[in-house]
Amino acid sequence: MEEYINLFEKIIAETTPKVDYMDIRLGLGSNTSILMKDRNVDEINTGMSLGARIRVLNNGAWGFAYTTDLSKINEITQTALKLSSSLKGDVELSENEVIKDKVAVDVKIPFKDISIEEKKDIMKDAADAATIEKVNSTTVSYSDSEMNELFMNSEGSEIEVKTSRVRMALNASATNGEIIQFGHGSLGGVKGFEVIADADIEEFGRNIGQKAVRLLDAKPAPSGKFPVIADPELTGVLIHEALGHAVEGDLILQNDSILKGKLGEQIASDIVNIFDDASRKDGFGYFPYDVEGVKTKPNQLVKEGKLISLLNSRSTSSKLGMKSSGNARSLIADQPIVRMSNTYLQPGDMEVEELFEGIKDGIYLKGSRGGQVDTGKGIFQFNAAEGYLIKDEEISNPLRDVSLSGNILETLKNIDAIGNDFKLSVGFCGKDGQTVPVGDGGPHTKILNALVGGMG
Repeated sequence: MEEYINLFEKIIAETTPKVDYMDIRLGLGSNTSILMKDRNVDEINTGMSLGARIRVLNNGAWGFAYTTDLSKINEITQTALKLSSSLKGDVELSENEVIKDKVAVDVKIPFKDISIEEKKDIMKDAADAATIEKVNSTTVSYSDSEMNELFMNSEGSEIEVKTSRVRMALNASATNGEIIQFGHGSLGGVKGFEVIADADIEEFGRNIGQKAVRLLDAKPAPSGKFPVIADPELTGVLIHEALGHAVEGDLILQNDSILKGKLGEQIASDIVNIFDDASRKDGFGYFPYDVEGVKTKPNQLVKEGKLISLLNSRSTSSKLGMKSSGNARSLIADQPIVRMSNTYLQPGDMEVEELFEGIKDGIYLKGSRGGQVDTGKGIFQFNAAEGYLIKDEEISNPLRDVSLSGNILETLKNIDAIGNDFKLSVGFCGKDGQTVPVGDGGPHTKILNALVGGMG
């Protein structure tokens, strides 16, 4: 990285007198992805990537330029300068400390030490384990990436970060000749191949196959208001979708959040504590510094039911009279926007079994099949992967096609009890056409008067 540091120092020294602020990001990466359908490899992609972007701030407007050819670095600097000087805007940056740091993720097994054949074999093992009776199709996807990033700015920050990230996901479909049902699961982490090597691949695959088969005998869900127990995965999706997006500073500034103007107010029941924490190394959304060079740390969003913080970049935090929370994220080729990292509900002190006590007629929801949220109107709908009726405090008949919908603030206030278990899921989040890795999770959670819908 030394040669790039010298080159960028020179560009920053030459350009800084002409601008209010500038920063440079460089990324050098290698990645592999494999897709396997019904135990046959569909595609393998491996490649190296190199990209650099220059961002300059002038007259409150950004100039932004990107290249994959470092011999054009001076050219894109001029492009960014021209763009910023031709515009007028109202961008201001909140203060940030000057940081010089080098961080590398702890990797026990580098990806390059494992051959494509070995990776394919493990994927095949997962597919084999999922292919139990009635499972008619499997799809396994695998991806790993290694990235060296350098961030420098005109304030004097110089940060090098080396990360490794790996993920394997499996889908299984099962049929009884009349209907088809699906099981899904994924594992991954911000580490080396040890995430996959240390996992029980047979159990991972078998559980997903069994989930698909189990759903064939499940009944369509009833519709109405019920006490609901959400498992850690669905709890995470609820927190990510219902609260996480609504506290993003850019959505607050665009008047597109039900939580605008609610800092300091009670928005959830008083047992609710919610965090976004990019510094958690066990989360798929881990990063030590955001793309503006802001150091990440646990950011408590909700404390005892009160909204106490938001997610911000340096520009959104400036407008909101706050400090950046370190949530500016993007690929190098894209403009940074405010994004979540690892967002979760803090565990409580109840045993999971205790949550079921007193429920005569309720629903237990497990896993997620996606959903949507309207942060402006404050409403959401999610689909659970599977569900079960709760009868007289006991888990009973399986349910399929179960949806959970409602008003964000009502639902958060209806959180009645929180388990002492905890799990973070491995996922990706899309916003404004950009996708980033995230973790979301929490414990088992009891929600009263939840609106459940059946689709069958």
